[in-house]
Amino acid sequence: MPLTRKSALPSSVFPAQLSARFLPRYDNPLPLWIIFPLIFAALYLTHASLLRLPYYWDEAGYYIPAAYDFFRTGSLIPVTTLSNAHPPLPSIYLALWWKLAGFTPLVTRTAVCLVASVALLAVYRLAHAVTRRTPVAAATVALTALYPVWFAQSTLAHADIFAAAATLWGLAFALEDTTAPRTRARPLAAVLCFSLAALAKETAIVTPLALALWETWHAWRLQFDDPASGSPRPRLAAGGRYLLVLLPLIIWYAYHYSRTGYVFGNPEYLRYNATATLSPLRFAVALFHRTLHVTTHMNMFVPVLCALAAMLLPPRDEQDGSPRQPIGDNARQQVYLVIVANVVFFSVMGGALLTRYVLPVYPLVLLICVNTLRRRVLYWPALVALSGAAFFAGLIVNPPYGFAPEDNLAYADVIALHQQAIRVLVERNPHSVVLTAWPASDELTKPELGYLRTPFPVVVIDNFSLLEIQRAAQAAPGYTTALLFSTKYDPPGQPLSMARKNDSIDSRFFDFHRDLRPDAAARVLGGAVEWRRERKGLWAAVLHFDRPQLAQLPAPSTAP
Repeated sequence: MPLTRKSALPSSVFPAQLSARFLPRYDNPLPLWIIFPLIFAALYLTHASLLRLPYYWDEAGYYIPAAYDFFRTGSLIPVTTLSNAHPPLPSIYLALWWKLAGFTPLVTRTAVCLVASVALLAVYRLAHAVTRRTPVAAATVALTALYPVWFAQSTLAHADIFAAAATLWGLAFALEDTTAPRTRARPLAAVLCFSLAALAKETAIVTPLALALWETWHAWRLQFDDPASGSPRPRLAAGGRYLLVLLPLIIWYAYHYSRTGYVFGNPEYLRYNATATLSPLRFAVALFHRTLHVTTHMNMFVPVLCALAAMLLPPRDEQDGSPRQPIGDNARQQVYLVIVANVVFFSVMGGALLTRYVLPVYPLVLLICVNTLRRRVLYWPALVALSGAAFFAGLIVNPPYGFAPEDNLAYADVIALHQQAIRVLVERNPHSVVLTAWPASDELTKPELGYLRTPFPVVVIDNFSLLEIQRAAQAAPGYTTALLFSTKYDPPGQPLSMARKNDSIDSRFFDFHRDLRPDAAARVLGGAVEWRRERKGLWAAVLHFDRPQLAQLPAPSTAP
């Protein structure tokens, strides 16, 4: 009679001693000192072609100028750009690397890659802490590293990857304590990590505050619902420890106010990211988008749907015949709480619906999916591989809807287009005054961003919408060329009626606009298209106007 799966390894053949010796022990994690070099080597090699790219978008607009100001002057408050009151930890970290190895994009992106590797190490530690299964932890790390949003952010010098690394380590320490009560508690380590996350980006406080609320709620239940089960004081103490995360942030804001007169950054920044977002309709729309971000965006729907389908199957058994266990109730509920808290919080805060704001959430979603697949599906590694293939496709194939280019490798296409356009300006119109919008205005005026050596004089408009182009045409013509570019990705061939379906809401709440194409802009401005290029639905163009050049200005040159 053929052996069933449960009887395939009977105790008479494999006694406990032999089983412990020969069968794989999935509950023993690999040492972190072995895992970290592997993670860093894999990230570095897969990002090798991106490490020398000049700085992109918010990097060029805020984070690199702020860090460069600290590097040159030692000022924690930016002097060459308006202060957004972001905490200074990323600036200090990058300036240290520049001091040691030089101020180059290669050094910057390698330093960020190191932070991303530390974050993935935290994902491994966290996944193993709540599942006790090395394959689950390894699969979660691999999918997180390959997920397009995470992959793109792994070398971009945004504060979000710094905050994500510290937040995930804080969660690893916090949830390890709840799932392994016999190990030495690490509450102070969790608080320290969450404090570093807040000093990297202020919005990272949402996670420790959610955990503080969790502990307070359980203390209330012990006090009133089940007083016989124990004292609520340990829970209250745990919640109070999480509130300590606010102290370094309060100190930073007090310092910022003493130097600038503003607590939360310049008034326009505060209006766009906080006060202008307090609308029920905007919250509902943003919550819808945020929910899609963490469940479907960039092919995240593949592991999510696989996990939902797996829930229809019964749990499978381990090699010893015991049923495969889910994540413990306490840890699982806290993971869900952190996901929901971040989705809700970033549906209120933040003017732009950037996916990197919820960067720490993606590993948590993937952890839940991978563990569900392992519990219920025989060939679960195949579904993990399918999810990885979907993520790889999302890296190089743009989705059939609009998105920020920084969500996958489209940002490299944007950089390449801007480099080519600036090279055209340098070679053909070296003495021109350039009409453009941010961030190209910074790329043309700040050589430290890596696009040129000598700056151009620029005339800056808000964007390339029809209204802004008309205003530029009616103003005094102080420009002789124009650098236009797509400020967002619009799917090629999308019906105009579908593209404009939600324009009114997006324009009202999310500063949405539709870029005028180069030919139309040239007609409005009275110029001619001198050069244009398109790459995967993104474009850039140089316009020329028959006006006198400012020959007395030094001729700009591109960066080496």
